[in-house]
Amino acid sequence: MADVSITLPDGSQKHVPTGTTVGDFVKQHIGPGLARAALFAKLDDEELDLSRPLTHGGKLTVFTSKNKEALDLIRHDAAHIVASVVQRLFPGTQVTIGPSTEEGFYYDFHREKPFTPEDLQRIEKEANEEIKKDLPFVRREVSKEEALALFEKLGEKFKMEIVDDIFAKGAKTLTLYSHGDWVDFCLGPHAPSTGKVGVIKLLNVAGAYWRGDHRNPQLQRIYGTAFFDKKDLDAWLKQQEEAKNRDQRKLGKELDLFHFHPFAPGAAFWTHKGTLLFHTLSNAMRSLCLRNGYQEVKTPLMYNKGLWEISGHWGKYRENMFLVQDSETGEHDFSLKPMNCPSHHLLYQMKKHSYRELPIRFHTQDVLHRNEATGVLSGLTRVRQFQQDDAHIYLMESQIADEVRRLVDLIGRVYRAFGLEYRAKFGTRPQQRIGTDAMWDRAEAGLRGAVEQSGVSWVENPGDGAFYGPKLDFHVKDSIGREWQLGTIQLDYAQPESFDLTYVGEDNKEHRTVLMHRAIYGSFERFIAILIEHYAGNFPVWLAPVQARVITVADRHMQWAQEVANELQSRGLRAELDSSSEKLGAKIRDAQLQKIPYTLVVGDKEVDQKAVSPRRHGEGKEAEMGTLPLSEFAARLAKEAAVPY
Repeated sequence: MADVSITLPDGSQKHVPTGTTVGDFVKQHIGPGLARAALFAKLDDEELDLSRPLTHGGKLTVFTSKNKEALDLIRHDAAHIVASVVQRLFPGTQVTIGPSTEEGFYYDFHREKPFTPEDLQRIEKEANEEIKKDLPFVRREVSKEEALALFEKLGEKFKMEIVDDIFAKGAKTLTLYSHGDWVDFCLGPHAPSTGKVGVIKLLNVAGAYWRGDHRNPQLQRIYGTAFFDKKDLDAWLKQQEEAKNRDQRKLGKELDLFHFHPFAPGAAFWTHKGTLLFHTLSNAMRSLCLRNGYQEVKTPLMYNKGLWEISGHWGKYRENMFLVQDSETGEHDFSLKPMNCPSHHLLYQMKKHSYRELPIRFHTQDVLHRNEATGVLSGLTRVRQFQQDDAHIYLMESQIADEVRRLVDLIGRVYRAFGLEYRAKFGTRPQQRIGTDAMWDRAEAGLRGAVEQSGVSWVENPGDGAFYGPKLDFHVKDSIGREWQLGTIQLDYAQPESFDLTYVGEDNKEHRTVLMHRAIYGSFERFIAILIEHYAGNFPVWLAPVQARVITVADRHMQWAQEVANELQSRGLRAELDSSSEKLGAKIRDAQLQKIPYTLVVGDKEVDQKAVSPRRHGEGKEAEMGTLPLSEFAARLAKEAAVPY
C-alpha cells in the first residue's frame, strides 16, 4: 500500500499508509493527548472528521476546543442534536436546514403548530441529555437514488428538494451524518461524538420562509447556541443581557438620535442630536484626511450600466444594486451607486497624471445604496442607504509599503481614540473573483510584504479577499468583548487594468497605476451603532451631541443661564438651555437619562458669582464639581471637547 506524506504545522513530515484515519495519525504521530482533545482537522483547505481516511498528502492542522473553528463545529453538531430531539418529541415535524452562525446556530422546521416557550425548555433539556449519551457521529456517502429513497421514507419533502438541487449542480454522491438513529445530510465535518458538545442553550423561535421566499411555506426557526462549558455559556448570556441594555435601536430612540419609517426601509431619519453626532465624526475624519494628503471629492449618485460592466459589478453584484429604469428604453440601464470606487476611477481618468503627483488620495463621504433584503435590516447596523469614510489611493507599486504603513498608523490612531482594541485579518483570493492567478499572486505578495513591514499584528483569513484583490480587514473589540469588522485596506491590480488607469513615469512613458481602497470607520451608520453600544450612550465629551445642559433653580435665574449657554455656544461648544418649568430634581434626572456629560446648575450663588455648578454624568456626590467661574469651566470643557485624532 502506498504511503502519503503529511506535513505538520512545524514543517516536519510524516509518512503513513494510505487510508490511515486522521484520528489514528494524530494519536500515533503527534500524541495521545492531542488525539483525545482533537475535534476535527484540515488537510490543506479540506476539513476532515477524525474518522476520515488520509488518501493524499498535504499540510495537516488539528483543531481542539481552544480554537474558534472548533466552537463553530460543535454549534453545528448542536443543530443536529436539537433537530433530532425535535423530531423525536414532535413526530411529523419536517426538518430543512440547520447551520452554525456567528454566535450559535439555528434550525428551520416545518410544523403546523407553533413551538411554545415550554416546548423550547423541553427540547433544550432533552438536547443536553443527548450530549450525555455521547453518541458517535457517523459519516457515509450515498447515491442520489439512495438519498431520495431515504428521505421519501422519512417523509422529508424539503430534504428531497435539496437533494435534487445538489445533484443537479453536478454532485456524484451525498454525505450523510447520523447519531443514534437520526440522520441528516451535510458536508461536515462533525466532532467524534455528541459528548464533545458541552452545553446547549435554546434562545427563541422566529418565523422564516422556505428558501427565503414569502411565496413558499412558512417555517419555524429555532435559534440556539452551544459552548464547551457552562461557565462560558453563563459569561455569554451575561454579555447578551448587557448588549440588550446597550442596543443601538433602543438607545437611539431613548436618546433621540435616529428613527426609521416603513416608507423608507433601511434609511435612517437623523434627528438634530443624531445629525450632530454624525457630523462630529464626519468632520473629524475629513480633518484627519486633509491633514494627511487626501483630496476631498464628490461624484454623481447614479450611473449607466456601462460603468458597472467595466468594473465587474453588473455581472457579479447586480442583485445588491438598486436598478433604475431608463424612461426612454424601459430597461433597467442605470443604478444608484453601491460603492464609490468606479466613479473615482472616472475622475482620475479625466486628467493625465505624472509620477510626481502620486500617491493621489481621493476621499469622499458620498451617499451609497445597497439592496439589502428586508429581513436582515437591523437599526443602523444593516441599512440600505449609508455613507462611508471612503478613500481610493492611486500609486506606484514602489509606494505600496509606505502607504500601508501610513494607513495602519491612521487606523490605529482613530481606534485608540475610541478605546477600541483591534486586530487585523489578511483576506486572500476568494472563489468568485476577477483577474488572472498571476495578477493575484502579485497583489497578495505586494500587500503581504507591506503588512509585514507595517508592524501591525495580523492573521490570515483564506478566501476572504474582495473579488478584485486581497485585503487587510481591521476587527475591533468593544467594551463588552464583542468583535466587529470595521476598517479595511484593499490592494487592487484588477480595476486599474479594467479602467486603463495610468500615470506618466520618469521615463516619459505611460505606466499602470496600482489602486488601494481604504476605509477606517466603514459606514458611518454602522460605526455609530457600534459606538452607541460601546459607550452605552455615555459618549465622551468630544463626541456627545450635547456636551452641557444649563438648568435653573428658579425662573429668576433664567437670564444668567441663557448667558452661560450663549457663551459656551460662541466657543463652538454644544450647549443647550433647559427652559422647562420642571422642578430642579426633575431637570437633573432628565439630563442624566439623556446621558449629557455635564449638567450646569444655576442658582442665586451662581448668578452673584457669574459662575456655574457643574455636575458630571453619573450618580452620587462624586459627580458634583463645586462652583466654578464660567470662564474656567468653559476652558475645561473646550479642552475635553477637542477631537483626539
